[in-house]
Amino acid sequence: MGIADRKEREKEELRASILEAARKLFLEKGVEKTSIRNIADLIEYSPGSIYHYFRDKNEIFHALHQGGFQALGEKMQVLGSVQNPMERLKAMGSIYIRFAMENPDMYDLMFIKEAPIDHLYDQEHCDWKEGAGAFDTLRQTISQCIDHGYFKGHDVEPLSYMIWSTVHGMVSLNIRKRCEVIDFEDKDQIVNLGLQSLFKILDQL
Repeated sequence: MGIADRKEREKEELRASILEAARKLFLEKGVEKTSIRNIADLIEYSPGSIYHYFRDKNEIFHALHQGGFQALGEKMQVLGSVQNPMERLKAMGSIYIRFAMENPDMYDLMFIKEAPIDHLYDQEHCDWKEGAGAFDTLRQTISQCIDHGYFKGHDVEPLSYMIWSTVHGMVSLNIRKRCEVIDFEDKDQIVNLGLQSLFKILDQL
C-alpha cells in the first residue's frame, strides 16, 4: 500500500471513529449536552481534528442520520423482486417496522430528533433528500397500486402521507415507551398487530 492510499485509509478510519464516538455520546448524554470537545476527548484527538471533517455538531449528526437511511435503503432492496404493488407495499411496511424496532436509537435520530433538520435549514438548499427519497419510493408504490385498481377514489400523495404517518406513529409510540404505560393485551406484539390491522384496512380500500 502506497503512502497516499494509507493516508486515505487513515482519514476514513478517523471519520468513522468520530461518528461512532458521537453516536455513543449522543445516546448517553443527549445531543444538546454533547460538545465537539467531548467527542474529541473520547477518541483522544484535538477538537481541531474534528473540524477537518465536520463543520459542527449538527453536521456530524446529519452524517449519522444519512447512514441510517442508507441502512434502511439496503433493507428495502429486496422489494425490487416483488411484482404485485400491494404485496410490495405490505412488505415495505413490515421492513420499515422491523428496521425501526431493531434500531430504535437510529430511528429516533432519523425521524424524531430535530438536529438533522436544523442542519438542513442552515444549508443553501434545505432539501431533506434522505426522507424525500424514502417517501418517493412509497409514493411510487401506492401510485402503482392505484393503477392496478386498488384505493379507488384516493389521491396518491394524501394516501401516501396517511400510510407513512400511521406506521411512523406506531413505531414512535413504541420507541418513546408510550406503549409501556398502556394496558395492551399483547404489549410485546402491539406494533406488529397494529400493522396487520392496517393491512386489513388497506385491503378494503
